[in-house]
This record gives sequence, C-alpha cells and structure tokens, in this order.
Amino acid sequence: MKLLTLRLSQGAETVTKAVRQDGDTLTEIDGFSDVGALLKDSNWEAIAQAASGATHPLEGADLDAVVPAPGKIICVGHNYRNHIKEMGREVPEYPTLFAKYAESLIGPNDDLALPQESDTVDWESELAVVIGKKGRRISEADAADHIAGYAVLNDVSMRDYQFRTIQWLQGKTWEKSTPFGPALVTKDEFSGGLMTTAVDGEVQQSTPTNDVVFTPEFLVSYISTIITLNPGDVIATGTPGGVGHAQDPKRYLQEGQLLVTTIEGLGQLNNRVVKEA
Repeated sequence: MKLLTLRLSQGAETVTKAVRQDGDTLTEIDGFSDVGALLKDSNWEAIAQAASGATHPLEGADLDAVVPAPGKIICVGHNYRNHIKEMGREVPEYPTLFAKYAESLIGPNDDLALPQESDTVDWESELAVVIGKKGRRISEADAADHIAGYAVLNDVSMRDYQFRTIQWLQGKTWEKSTPFGPALVTKDEFSGGLMTTAVDGEVQQSTPTNDVVFTPEFLVSYISTIITLNPGDVIATGTPGGVGHAQDPKRYLQEGQLLVTTIEGLGQLNNRVVKEA
C-alpha cells in the first residue's frame, strides 16, 4: 500500500489530506489531514485500506512531504561503506546520529531552496524509515513490527556550515532543504532496491539500499533505547558514496539544476534548485 499527503486548494487556503494511491488514482482517507496524523491511529492500516473518500488523479497532484511534521527526524551518518571510504573515515562501531527538524522538509516535487549563505550545497540520497507503532527499548527482533514503511529522502547538506564544528546539525537542517516522499510504501511491499541520485540527468550516486553497516531494524532498536519512537517519527538511514563533497574537484548544487532522487520500489523525488530570496 502507498500512502501520500496531498495538498488541495480550498478557496484562498491550502489544506492537506492523507490519501491512498491505487495506480493513477489518489483516494482521500477521510478524517486525516496527512499521513503522520493517520499513523497516530493504531488502526491506520485497516482505515487506509478501507478508505473510499473523494478521488484525485495522481498526474499533476501537488504532494507535500509524506509526513509533513514528524515529531522526530533522526539521521544516521556513515552507514554505507562506500561513503565511509570516500570521506576517509573508519567503519563505526555505533551509529552516528544527528537531528533534523520539520521545517527542513519539502514535498517530492517542490523547489529546493539554495540559501544565500552557502555555496557548498551537496546531495545525499537516503532511505527513510517511518515509524508506525510506539515503542521504547524495542528489540531488534521486534523492530519490524514498529516500522510502518519506507520513503525516499535527500539529506541535502550545507557542507561549509556542517564542518564549522564537530557537530553537524547546523549543516543538516536548513529550511526547505530536504525533499521527502513521494509515498510511504508499507513494509510488506518493500524489501530493498537500488538508490540513485542524478543532477541534471548525470548519475552521482547508485547503491543498493541494503548495502549498510546498520540495518533499519538495528537502528530502530538502537535509537529506541535512547528515546521513545512514536508513530510518524522518521529515521533517515544514511547516504551511499558519490556525494559532491568527496569528488575531485568538489561539486555542489547550482541554481537551476534538477536534483532527482530515486529508490526502486519507493518512487522518485524531482526538485529544482532555486535561489532563496
């Protein structure tokens, strides 16, 4: 099952609705403003399957970030061996964790804000895990029961700000910098796929999502040891090799470029780079 958050115009206002995708049709899930709100209901899966609200064509749909306002976005650094190698680091014993905030999220087809303050804006394709069931100190064996599904995310990074200090947060959570979507694909329909990033049609990253140091199940268990994971929380599981910062010469996103992030079985993000006013 694929679940999305659709933006709709109501007069002068824009509202959002949780919808289910069936082929080229989106069906409203009545009573839920977005996928995050839906996941807070313990019967979310049955409710989504039974939904029979108003329908809309997928083509031309204005999609929001699939979970527009997660309570937590926890990101993992150094989780793909080819990226660890290109950055000159050692394979970590424990996950490298940092946070991102909801203001950074944009929809799968929204413009990506290129800030005035940074000219070292880099791409980082990632598999996002979306939590569907609350838990603390979840065992790795039980972790899959707490995962609602998966989505595509690009952890666009302002490298100059990221490396100003040993803490990365200031380079990782710029406003309107993180495309997320297009859909939450439930875990029964996804077992891994090729993840790619292309800039103006030139492939920069291409690695299977299962080529990781720490699996999604391990990350759910590890992170839930530290803090309760709630429905709608997001774990961004790290990026593979091929980032612009590791190339020689270094390459960064430029105004007008098209950033395309794809994971087989999950969908595609298409974001035009636009200079922020």
